Amino acid sequence: MSDLSVDLTGKVAVVSGGSSGMGAVVCERFAASGATVVVGGRNSERTAGVVARVESTGGAALAWIGDVADSTNADGMIAAAVEAFGGIDIVINAAGVIHRADAGGTSDDDWHRVMSANVDGTFFLSRAAIPVFRRRGGGVIVNISSTCGLVGSAGLAAYCASKGAVTNLTRAMALDHASEGIRINAICPGSVDTPMLVSEHPEGRTAADVFESNLASIPEGRIPDAIEVADLALYLCSNAGRHMNGANVSLDGGYTAQ
Repeated sequence: MSDLSVDLTGKVAVVSGGSSGMGAVVCERFAASGATVVVGGRNSERTAGVVARVESTGGAALAWIGDVADSTNADGMIAAAVEAFGGIDIVINAAGVIHRADAGGTSDDDWHRVMSANVDGTFFLSRAAIPVFRRRGGGVIVNISSTCGLVGSAGLAAYCASKGAVTNLTRAMALDHASEGIRINAICPGSVDTPMLVSEHPEGRTAADVFESNLASIPEGRIPDAIEVADLALYLCSNAGRHMNGANVSLDGGYTAQ
């Protein structure tokens, strides 16, 4: 449960990766704060489920099915939002995947899959949003990166490379568009209690084991829920965060301070 109160009434938020994990929680949190949400996902059933949950609590949402790692789909998602609601104010790039391996254990297909989902999708959707923001007089992009975009992590070669790219893409685009009233920041979560935390581990590793090993690396001694990521995104998109631009904000219980 969150104590943060932000009013996004009248705002339109486009969320990639909105059908599960952090993206789904962001959709529900933003809708509860008054935003109209475009829920982007590749799985129609899960995406429809998020829309239904939003609508069941009085929020407004539109499902959009497609893979934003394809620039045509990214353009189409923004176009659909504009057609339905007249414009957009916020983009949350939450779509992403992970591959748990060092370089030797990362095939060409593994590499391209991770870079495509994590970097291409973020870039294409952001690029598509910029002209719409200009017409609107400004806008906000929040990229969901990772502590792996700030520091290295063993056994995550492709994932670290992809999130490092998102980190510097955030800085570069923020500098390019700051004078246009467009703010671009990234959230860099550490371990978060989502399906990705326990996915793609070697056979035999249990969820309990994964949680225990992650807890041992966090000075604060707890693994947060996705609502804490959503709350930080909400702050960055609000007027309270109006002077934050080009920041990569760690949300990790002290992990990157070590």
